[in-house]
Amino acid sequence: MKEEKNMRKKAVCIMSGGMDSTLSAYMMRDAGYEIIAVHFNYEQNTEAKELECFEKISEALQVKEKYVLDLDFFKQLGASALTDKSIDVPTEGIEEGVPVTYVPFRNGIFLSMAAAIAEKEGASVLSIGVVEEDSSGYPDCREEYISAMQKAINLGTKDETNIEIKMPLVHLKKSQIVQEALKRSVPLELTWSCYKNEDKACGLCDSCRLRLNGFAQAGVEDPIEYE
Repeated sequence: MKEEKNMRKKAVCIMSGGMDSTLSAYMMRDAGYEIIAVHFNYEQNTEAKELECFEKISEALQVKEKYVLDLDFFKQLGASALTDKSIDVPTEGIEEGVPVTYVPFRNGIFLSMAAAIAEKEGASVLSIGVVEEDSSGYPDCREEYISAMQKAINLGTKDETNIEIKMPLVHLKKSQIVQEALKRSVPLELTWSCYKNEDKACGLCDSCRLRLNGFAQAGVEDPIEYE
């Protein structure tokens, strides 16, 4: 039995508490992977709410192994409206180009840390919920970049380590993500997308707008509360 358990395939899932990463984790579960959940506290505006959502989603997924990692690096770095209180989160519509909510190289750092966990745990897959089309112009959400990170990770780990980075949502529209989540009975009421608030979502930041537009196009009501 012990050998059989060790043979079970594992996926390290980076989970923010948001809709996209939650759906990605459910897709890994439905594909037969044992989920190892990884969450990062990086002193972002909605850190407490995101952690609360992650814990509830992990419970719903019946995750047995999880890592909650605290990083103060991004707060020291600043340079993003998510981590620097001197920079306002925009609420006047989706920005052109790379927005001020972009956190420099965040996904690269998250993937590197998750890769270390995957190597330690003997996982063959890393899951990340990047969405290229609806990513607000974040350069670290592009398929080309994630693929390059996969190659770098495998070059920088043991020869017997072979990690695939799965990004199952990368080419989906937000409305398709909503529909796929509903099909898989993902508890969307437990997820959080707002960049500003931790009680009721603002409904005005880029992330809220993308989420609300996705629900509207899917023809269903968003189950979370808005101001």
